[in-house]
Amino acid sequence: MQNLTYLAVFEPSTDGSYSIYFPDLPGCVSVGNDLEDALRMASEAASLHVYSMECDNEEIPVPSMRLAREDTEGNVIMPVTIHPDLFRMKKDNERIKTNITIPAWLKRIAEEQKVNYSRLLETALIDYLQLPKQGGR
Repeated sequence: MQNLTYLAVFEPSTDGSYSIYFPDLPGCVSVGNDLEDALRMASEAASLHVYSMECDNEEIPVPSMRLAREDTEGNVIMPVTIHPDLFRMKKDNERIKTNITIPAWLKRIAEEQKVNYSRLLETALIDYLQLPKQGGR
């Protein structure tokens, strides 16, 4: 299982919140209401950023353990470890909504029969695409 640890820069605000950025992950930013929330948000932001880069077939930056002076002055620096494999599995297995269009008469009959549209469509797609059945199905 792959783990990546990036240094996160937490910039404190006067209201107690923290802005977050990762020098090794340009464009990866977030904010947290306090330091604990900011650390949670940093992990989520870095995980999502790396996942998006993987989906776009971009090269994942190698974490560095050095920061420029402007990143450190007045800021809190913390390592943030992410688990791209686990995050990818979570995202790839999320349930998402999709709209379908069927005739009204068919919908009425299906609802009378208490058809689970999601389960039926998922099973039909797996069969149609000739994919291996997943565990428990």
